[in-house]
Amino acid sequence: MNKAELITAMASKADLSKKDVEIALKAFIDVVSDELKNGEKIQLVGFGTFDTSERAAREGRNPQTGEPMKIAASKAPRFKAGKALKDIINAR
Repeated sequence: MNKAELITAMASKADLSKKDVEIALKAFIDVVSDELKNGEKIQLVGFGTFDTSERAAREGRNPQTGEPMKIAASKAPRFKAGKALKDIINAR
């Protein structure tokens, strides 16, 4: 499912216009991005938690030449599914 399909599905499920859903989805993405950038986490009980993980600096290899190269430390976004979401996915 791509973004346009998600907007269409959300609009029909919530009985809202696609434009309103698009605005709400953009606001959600912006808020989550800003909070993660500031080192915060977002916890949606039953759905999951958005947070960041620290990646340490390390040495890697250039795949074309095989030369060793340094990879800088960085932060990576992470999502951990909540129990209710896991139960929905695994329901038979």
